[in-house]
Amino acid sequence: MKFKAFLRPHGFIPAFDKIGRVCHLYLTRDHAILLHNLLNGDGIQAIAQFKKEVLFEDYRISSQNDDRIALAVDLGLLHRALRSSVSMDGDRLQIKLVKKRAVASEHPMPFLTFESKGYRSAVIQDVPVSKPLSRVDVHHLQTALDMAQGLPQTLVQVPDLFQLQSLVERLKHVGELLNVSITQYGDLHLQVSSTLVTLGTEYRKLRVLGVQVDAPAVDDSISASARIELALQRGEASSVQVSMKHFAKSLQCYLTKPDSAFYGIASQGACLTVIFQFFIPGTRQTDRSISLHCRLPVLDTGTA
Repeated sequence: MKFKAFLRPHGFIPAFDKIGRVCHLYLTRDHAILLHNLLNGDGIQAIAQFKKEVLFEDYRISSQNDDRIALAVDLGLLHRALRSSVSMDGDRLQIKLVKKRAVASEHPMPFLTFESKGYRSAVIQDVPVSKPLSRVDVHHLQTALDMAQGLPQTLVQVPDLFQLQSLVERLKHVGELLNVSITQYGDLHLQVSSTLVTLGTEYRKLRVLGVQVDAPAVDDSISASARIELALQRGEASSVQVSMKHFAKSLQCYLTKPDSAFYGIASQGACLTVIFQFFIPGTRQTDRSISLHCRLPVLDTGTA
């Protein structure tokens, strides 16, 4: 089992570190994938997938499991190693999977080793990782990844992710549960309640991808909650309840600087999905070499 490459700098590790401390790094012949919570199913799931050329140069991988390697890594340690290595004023940064005998250990342990050579010095840093997953566990990971690729039938585009994050920062002081409703004609409704107050916001006439219908003629004087209730009764909306903490964590992905974000509710209200879109620099065309999405577990299903 071998892996070695030269690393290109990228800003995804800090964002993933905000979502959870430990994730799986899954390497194949063509892709590098960061995966949060796909095997234990507990909490928010996050998946970032890159074509190997986005992150690496001179990429080399081999294993007896169809050239696939998966292991768990502490993102805090990984981020620290990357940050200090990139600060070197020198040559390219090499990363490789090695086995070394750690202090107070009788057996060799796996590490990701980062080697950065400057003009006057060199830095080698070892990040401990888990034992690479077995063939059976890699199969389970790939199966979970395949299942997580399904898209909701209707997605709505949030125009300003930073504004949404500011709103959530205020709402999370009101309550721990967030009600999310999405209509097939582009309305997104967020609401949080406590024993004393109910607060929320509504985005209307957003861009819709997938299944969509024309907005009905509704009296604009009625409340947002009443409009959503009417849409639910007509089967033109879905509604779920999620953890405010999970919703706020998913917004940390703005650190990856996406160009847009879409929200959707999976069939039968299985989860709330957030898909982040990246454009090829200087264009309005989707960069298909990068994909990032989150799946938030549902605490209560309204109508989906």
